[in-house]
Amino acid sequence: MAAEQLVIVGGDAAGMAAASQARRLRKPDELAITAFERSHFASYSACGIPYWVGGEVDGPDALIARTPKEHRARDIDLRMRCEVTELDLERGRVRTRELDDGGRESWTGFDKLVLATGARPRRPDLPGIDAPGVHGVQTLDDGRALLDTLGASPGRRAVVVGAGYIGVEMAEALIRRDYEVTVLEQSAQPMSTLDPDMGALVHEAMCAMGIETVRGATVTGVLTDGDGRARAVTTEDAEYPADVVVLGLGVRPETTLAATAGLPLGESGGLLTDLGMRVRGQEHIWAGGDCVEVLDLVSGQLRHIALGTHANKHGQVIGANVGGGYATFPGVVGTAVSKVCDLEIARTGLLERQAHGAGLRFVTVTVEATNRAGYYPGARPMHVKMLAERRTGRLLGVQIVGREGAGKRVDVAAVALTAGMTVEQMTALDLGYAPPFSPVWDPVLVAARKATAAVRDAGA
Repeated sequence: MAAEQLVIVGGDAAGMAAASQARRLRKPDELAITAFERSHFASYSACGIPYWVGGEVDGPDALIARTPKEHRARDIDLRMRCEVTELDLERGRVRTRELDDGGRESWTGFDKLVLATGARPRRPDLPGIDAPGVHGVQTLDDGRALLDTLGASPGRRAVVVGAGYIGVEMAEALIRRDYEVTVLEQSAQPMSTLDPDMGALVHEAMCAMGIETVRGATVTGVLTDGDGRARAVTTEDAEYPADVVVLGLGVRPETTLAATAGLPLGESGGLLTDLGMRVRGQEHIWAGGDCVEVLDLVSGQLRHIALGTHANKHGQVIGANVGGGYATFPGVVGTAVSKVCDLEIARTGLLERQAHGAGLRFVTVTVEATNRAGYYPGARPMHVKMLAERRTGRLLGVQIVGREGAGKRVDVAAVALTAGMTVEQMTALDLGYAPPFSPVWDPVLVAARKATAAVRDAGA
């Protein structure tokens, strides 16, 4: 009996996690696995790119979890620099093009198909946006191209467009490389993944670090020099000189192939799947990673969240199901953590605007505490904002901005959200305490106590 043919489109976190898990469950004579990756790298940590650019970690080899050679040694036929250009679902085959072999095209048949096509950086349709010296940062190829530009540039002025996670991380990386950095953000505050009052704390800290942060700045284009290279970024009312421009405007699902093939997409453009990561309405097609939408366990709505943690879990679930087992991905609570220099930034659950959008009535509280006992050396301020459902007291979201030890505290709230806990229940959590790590009342629990009181007052 011939082996089943599994084809995977995309060789990074979700795709290769699916391949590896399927291979653990089924032998090569039972399941043949072929994966196509159009870039020069597979199975790598895209989250590490800003730290590679900033010189904190080596790259790109240090960011690669498993090489193509290692995958092939496990009977996974990983074909690099090979782009899938068409899905023929009726005949069960994909068309591919060799990017380093004269563009040679061919068809490969499949019994089962996994789409792990990832996401692409948002690149607005503006004059000069595609000029040399303007960089998105999504892949290791992107990181290498940016480093090449930095190495060849005689100037030391950088403009970062967008102040989301990638924007602030790249601003830090460029500061570390002794660049003068200007961040242009269209919103009223940086980090639109936080509420504006918490984003204001990030803005204050970025300015103190020497990062010029311009809020309410609508970019209108990129000016170029006589050689066609970027030399400045323009907004509606100003011009900012730049020897390099980095786009930090977020990403969107890369679902061009899926859309052309008629597969179902959600509001964000991400593929729609069931709990087993099978594409809705399809028996033999799965999808995972940055190209899908997932269930938000707090709001009950679908969201697109591009994170390597989710992608790896999706791949594990897909691989188990493709390999004959059973696994599900129940959803997310929207946890993320980042930093700019020594400022740690974290959130989980819903922001105020998201809670409003989900039709929830809620209370909010904000507390200022310290990351360790106030008398212990090195104690630094930390701000915690908490949202709770007005009637039930159910925790809806937490945002944290502070120094050392602030960011990972969000994990306590993520667990509480996943468990559906109320803020009153949170006050009884038995968290670790010692003066070097926390005050007697951890800042998250201080916020939970204040939120409990707010819920009671709201119901009075």
